[in-house]
Amino acid sequence: MFFRTERFRDFLQFYPVVSVIIALQILIWLLGFVPSIGNSIYIMGAGVNGLISQGEYWRLVTPIFLHGGFTHVLFNSFSLVLFAPALEQMLGKWKFISLYLMSGIAANILTYIVEPNPYYIHVGASGAIYGLFGIYIFMVFFEKKLIDSQDARVVLIITIIGLILTFIRPNINIAGHVFGFIAGFALGPILLNNAQAFSPWKNKRRVKHDDEIGFDPNRWNKKRFRSKPNPYVKKILFGVLIALVILGVISRLF
Repeated sequence: MFFRTERFRDFLQFYPVVSVIIALQILIWLLGFVPSIGNSIYIMGAGVNGLISQGEYWRLVTPIFLHGGFTHVLFNSFSLVLFAPALEQMLGKWKFISLYLMSGIAANILTYIVEPNPYYIHVGASGAIYGLFGIYIFMVFFEKKLIDSQDARVVLIITIIGLILTFIRPNINIAGHVFGFIAGFALGPILLNNAQAFSPWKNKRRVKHDDEIGFDPNRWNKKRFRSKPNPYVKKILFGVLIALVILGVISRLF
């Protein structure tokens, strides 16, 4: 579910919504290096509580796609690459978009409500991303058929680490992280209705490359081979995933 083995063009085909979100936030971040454009985007789009109270309500949405430094946009994009594709397949495009935007907007609304400082400024997709973790945690406890035990452990570990670091790292929008997570969890019963577990074989059926034949006479032998996977492969990949996430978190600290 969380181990990306797709080729780049296949990733774009299988997960178009995730691809567009990542491309959009990286493009906006790169535009920040263009003096006349970058400053205007940040000034017009950042979440500023005092300006929201004056009626600039678009600032409850636009911060989702804005980021500060390189590690900020890199870590959030990395999180989307790992954790968003499975949800796009399971929920479908429109439900996934709803989850992502509603979690991010809920995080920004509640940040505005609980943060009294009118000069408080926040940007980033973290609230929306924590919404993804929220719906995964809902699966872990209430929709076990949608997530296997190993993936459930990954989600639990990453979510716990993330929430702990939310409270101990400086300059973090605590309300955005927490309320984004709560929003994703609360949307679970609605958006997971009729959802099916993630399956990489669905993707394989959707793509056929020019160098492939339409019928493989050895496909039954391949199926028998796949039924006996190396028991150490998943453990190794699990360890690599955890290590990469921890490195990403550390990079945000320094």
